[in-house]
Amino acid sequence: MVNKEKATGKKEIKISTEEQLPSADEISTGEHLTPDTNSNKFPKEEFPIVGIGASAGGLAAFESFFSAIPDDIKPGIAFVLVQHLDPTHKSILSDLIRRYTQMPVYEVKDRMVVYPDCVYVIPPNHDMVLEYGMLQLQKPAEPRGHRLPIDLFFRSLAQSKQEMAIGIVLSGTGNDGTLGIQAIKTEGGMVMVQSPESSEYDGMPRSAIATGVADYILTPTEMPAQLIDYVNQVFGKRPHVVPKAENAMKKIFNLLRTHTGHDFSHYKQNTINRRIERRMAIRNVKSVDEYVSHLEQKPDEVEALFHDLLIGVTSFFRNPTAFEAFQKKVIKDLFTGKHPDSTIRIWVPGCSTGEEVYSIGILLQEQMELLKKVFKVQIFATDIDKKAIEKARSGVYPATISIDISPERLERFFTRDSGGNYRIQKNIRDMMIFSEQDIIKDPPFSRLDLLSCRNVLIYMDKELQKKLIPLFHYALNLGGFLFLGPSETVGELESLFDTLDRKSKLYRKKDVSSGLPLIGTFIPPRMENREIKRSSGKALFEGKTQLRDLTEQTMLQYYAPDGVLVNDTGDILYIHGRTGMYLEPAPGEAGLNILKMAREGLQQKLPMALHEAVIRKEPVLYPRLRVKTNGDFTTINLSLRPVGRGPDEAVGPNLFLVTFEELPEREQSQTEKSPAADACESSTEVDARILDLKRELQVKEERIKAYSEELETSNEELKSSNEEMQSINEELQSTNEELETSKEELQSVNEELTTVNTELQNKVADLSQAINDMNNLMAGTDIGTIFVDYQLRIVRFTPAVTQVINLIPTDVGRPVGHIVSNLSGYDHLVEDIKEVLGTLTSKDIEVQTRKGTWYLLRIRPYRTLENFIKGAVITFTDITEMKRAREILKESESMRLLAAVVHDANDAVTLQDMRGNILAWNPMAERMYGWSEAEALTMNISALVPKSRKEEEIEVLKKLSQAKILEPYRTQRLTKEGLIVEVWLTATSLANEAGEVYAIETTEREIKSEKMKKEDHE
Repeated sequence: MVNKEKATGKKEIKISTEEQLPSADEISTGEHLTPDTNSNKFPKEEFPIVGIGASAGGLAAFESFFSAIPDDIKPGIAFVLVQHLDPTHKSILSDLIRRYTQMPVYEVKDRMVVYPDCVYVIPPNHDMVLEYGMLQLQKPAEPRGHRLPIDLFFRSLAQSKQEMAIGIVLSGTGNDGTLGIQAIKTEGGMVMVQSPESSEYDGMPRSAIATGVADYILTPTEMPAQLIDYVNQVFGKRPHVVPKAENAMKKIFNLLRTHTGHDFSHYKQNTINRRIERRMAIRNVKSVDEYVSHLEQKPDEVEALFHDLLIGVTSFFRNPTAFEAFQKKVIKDLFTGKHPDSTIRIWVPGCSTGEEVYSIGILLQEQMELLKKVFKVQIFATDIDKKAIEKARSGVYPATISIDISPERLERFFTRDSGGNYRIQKNIRDMMIFSEQDIIKDPPFSRLDLLSCRNVLIYMDKELQKKLIPLFHYALNLGGFLFLGPSETVGELESLFDTLDRKSKLYRKKDVSSGLPLIGTFIPPRMENREIKRSSGKALFEGKTQLRDLTEQTMLQYYAPDGVLVNDTGDILYIHGRTGMYLEPAPGEAGLNILKMAREGLQQKLPMALHEAVIRKEPVLYPRLRVKTNGDFTTINLSLRPVGRGPDEAVGPNLFLVTFEELPEREQSQTEKSPAADACESSTEVDARILDLKRELQVKEERIKAYSEELETSNEELKSSNEEMQSINEELQSTNEELETSKEELQSVNEELTTVNTELQNKVADLSQAINDMNNLMAGTDIGTIFVDYQLRIVRFTPAVTQVINLIPTDVGRPVGHIVSNLSGYDHLVEDIKEVLGTLTSKDIEVQTRKGTWYLLRIRPYRTLENFIKGAVITFTDITEMKRAREILKESESMRLLAAVVHDANDAVTLQDMRGNILAWNPMAERMYGWSEAEALTMNISALVPKSRKEEEIEVLKKLSQAKILEPYRTQRLTKEGLIVEVWLTATSLANEAGEVYAIETTEREIKSEKMKKEDHE
């Protein structure tokens, strides 16, 4: 590992990969896919792996994320991209990502080895997991619909890389990735989530944020810098510095104990250290002492550290193999020998968010259905995490739990709400009793048939484990079962349990009558109360208050009437005094309702009084009611008073105090004697009165009978309506389930279409750019081009071709043979095109227009990327200049040959412009006149003409300027030494294409006397 200073002054970790990365040839052949631990091409160092999950709108987030990583930085991290892709559409995501990063980008193949500073992209129609440093592809269970590839990969990433796992959730709909980031956080990894405001679709980010496990909520542009800083701080320093700071660690434990009431000093130090280092990296704190100061100043950080230390690792039916053994070896035996009236008691400490608790409840319900018996089940689920308990108590879980639960169990034990979440059914929820409890300090539950404590002990040191295992033994009934996590064991206390399944960690309590210490010694004492003791004055005041309460209670006991506090429906909330003379338990199911418990004499008046008090909100009094008690009658005053109507009372107005005030014996005796007094009345009046009462009673009885019949009819109608409503409800529920399934499929298709649409938009932009480039290229090269299909119809042409063939835009689609051309002497274009299409051999022809312009006509087959012939391409390249160049080249060749002749000639050959300046001077002229070529080229021809010949030469020059042809003539020339030489001179005019004379060529031959000839001969 090599550290490199960045421009910002921060350090980054860099893992050298020159020896490790596979070559391009190996990638193309797939030789790098299978790891070879003996090869230096397999990663030699541990490095973080970042899983990035996205759905709809993810491409823009990917672009922002990778564009923000500087090209000159190698962070030593591998990036794995998991996006919802259309299973039937070929993805171009890897091609698009390559535009934004200099790192190698690969579309994953099965068993591909992961290397740092590389980007890996999931292929379409596959799920993917990370195992043994390799990306392994799996065929999805469902090609469309409810698929969760992000959760699947994140969970495998957490299991494989643990604290080196980093999960990032970007734009998308639904909640894929929610369970995955929880698994990553549980293993000590780090989680980033895109801020909902910056995402095109905020469903996935909001679902991830709602879990409360996100360490950073940032825009994709801000993520890389924070990610690199985090990796540098957490993984760029070895060894760790936290274990050395013992005093600081004690302060941290004290702060946690003071703030949360929980002691973490007996948790495993490695786990504690890793979690503290994570928090330090997240808060960008460099030292433990500095972090202690941060904790002291920021109570919210203490709470955050507390939740990081809570290892909330859980899922439905976690470790399926263990649960299968648990179902076979424990669940069945729980009901053996149990009477249906007996209670099965279970305790699940460290229940977290409740998935394991409900898993056990589902297995119990399935077993009861198999036995066709109903047992009373109580499952006590406890945890120290208040938020986790609240979530478990709600029984609502995201749709991603479908990864762990079979479709059959989802349908039987869960219902879907409008938000797509699953809610546990009531029959399972009623088994559970959730509460906050610390198994380290709080008393345990007892008389248990099963204790399931999974993945809790592994985070505690051996000393604490030795205290908890006997505690579990104490809490279980004889023969009760203990279910531990896969990495846990009873350790040195195996004598307390029989082992049912060592691999699945299933144990059964043994009867150990001796040698077991008292259970109290295993429960750590509760924290001391830190409240300040009250002063003696305050204690005296409290003493007076207690005396007043004692006096009031005594007076209420002896002088206040018996009473009952009820609500507006008659449910009893509180009983004062002895009310048995007026109330008695009602037959049937046990309940505390005053209207059902009223004795004879109160059964009619009490409902009327309560109804009147509820309606009027005023006290109601019924005096002198005779209540039958134990075969005798007692006269009482019945009163109902609303509670909470006074200005100083705090109880709500829907509560009523019912009092039974027994009359003194004197008044009761008067009441009993009143019939004797009435005997004084005349018998006639009495008989008449009795007759009237009988008639009224008969009318009321008839009315009651009619009312009863109507009520029965109404009940039957309601029962029938209820059955219809139940049938309709079942149909609606079935329809709702079908709609939910369709909704999931449509949502999946919509996400895939959004991704495909984004890719196609990029492809269209690329295509548009390519078309613009091609149009500009064709226009810039000024090459006339015609594209024809296999039927020789014009498909497309460039503007430059209109100079050769008379084409207009409406000619597209017409046969090329119908178009009039400007070519001269060439009329077999159609035949040549057919020949090319028949032989698939190109053809080149030089043609000329009527204006004299030459073109190279080139006919080529039109081949697609799939190597199909779909027509021909005809190009016209202007070669007029090239033709002229050829002619010039021919002339140049002739001039070269002529120059060779002049050079070797026996005559002096010179070339001069119209001013007489010498332009050429051959070797013979140098021998004849004595001037070298270099000297001659600086001279004028007049230097060679004697004065006597000046006028003659001027006349000759005039004639030559007029391009007249002169016959050779005799004249004289001067040598360098001043001698006169007689010569025969031939002069020729040189003219340009316009006929203008621009130079004169002369050939001069010396005339020798006979004497000179003789001398030369000798």
